[in-house]
Amino acid sequence: MRHLQRLPIKLTPDPARVVIRPFRPSTEPRDLNTADKARTNHIVDRVLALDPQATAKLLADVIENFAGRHRNFLDICEARADDIEAALSPHVAFTEDQRRLLGAYLLHEYSFEASALFNPSIVPHPDQTGVADGALRFVLSLRAVGEGHISSLTFRSGLIQADGNVLVDMKSRLAEIPKVTNRLVGPDGETVELRFDRGDGICERVIFPVTDAQSNGLEDARFVAFDDAGKRTYYATVTAYSGRAIRSELIETTDFVSFRITPLRGDATQNKGMALFPRKVGGKYAMIGRQDNENLYLITSDTLTKWNGGTPILKPLFPWEFIQIGNCGSPIELDEGWLLLTHGVGPVRKYAIGAVLLDKADPTKVLARARQPLIGPQPSEREGYVPNVVYTCGALRHGDMIVLPYATSDTFTRFSIIPIPALLDLMRH
Repeated sequence: MRHLQRLPIKLTPDPARVVIRPFRPSTEPRDLNTADKARTNHIVDRVLALDPQATAKLLADVIENFAGRHRNFLDICEARADDIEAALSPHVAFTEDQRRLLGAYLLHEYSFEASALFNPSIVPHPDQTGVADGALRFVLSLRAVGEGHISSLTFRSGLIQADGNVLVDMKSRLAEIPKVTNRLVGPDGETVELRFDRGDGICERVIFPVTDAQSNGLEDARFVAFDDAGKRTYYATVTAYSGRAIRSELIETTDFVSFRITPLRGDATQNKGMALFPRKVGGKYAMIGRQDNENLYLITSDTLTKWNGGTPILKPLFPWEFIQIGNCGSPIELDEGWLLLTHGVGPVRKYAIGAVLLDKADPTKVLARARQPLIGPQPSEREGYVPNVVYTCGALRHGDMIVLPYATSDTFTRFSIIPIPALLDLMRH
């Protein structure tokens, strides 16, 4: 698109950023020891067999190696030892050093964004304190991929200046996963509540899979600031992947400190890529989804967690989207209608981002549609984990501009800005 401006920002995966997670020793066939049912108890016996001086020296070495890489490292070690206590065979009481050392043996580091940092969505930050007139602080969510292609959700913050220039805050070297404060097992799976330490910066927060349904990844969160009679809640639809099956889940937060993740149900939730409208439409919650792997549907519901049916509204029309189309995040409300960013897949599975304008009162009505993509992979953006792809999980309106973060080749994240008048003109003509 002629008026689209690519910004020089490039967010790249950083293998030095790690979280610390539970390590669970288990019996494996290659051990050739079918009687071994609790390798953790063997570790306990070995730790208890150390004399106090050896224990203290070994713990000091562990602290020297790892305490600077994680906040409250010794507290994490002690909490891990406490977590595993109920599964252990009877043993003598641990000393403080023994408990901390055992906890360290039952932890491991995971480089959560070693492979990719991509598929962003962007929303206004809940705290706009001190922001200059005409500027906007934002939260950027990103899909991070590490060893074993396991996806997690991470965040960055930044500022959109009055002139549309985008500044992304420096990331922290540290990162942490939240505490699970509650689990509720229902007929549709686990609902979990998570909480981070409020004092840590938002870029340190990583939502890692915490249920069986999420065990191989939380993918492509589409965040939206939802307005309900003046009350703002941030929701995101996200794909949970178990390694065998996918399902849609809903993330809810008001402050990006505490989160609730709930499984969605209904026949419209069995595919990827649902996107929630930022407010009710006609008194109902509304989603854009793709139940058939090819076309886009409008789905409405009286509740946020159950979605059935849907009305087809868009199908592949132009050559750059002949294989399939999908949404690129929640619709954005303009005076002229709902701006829906889409992605299309064309020859050699080349992905591009397009735009559609839907009627504000009845989003099943298509008012305008861009015949050409807004943005496609340029030569410098084609190479990566999945070549020839540009993709986003959500953009943001700021004044008369659309701020569009987008991923390139499932590896990096870039930014662009698009004037709304030029975008409307492109769709109409």
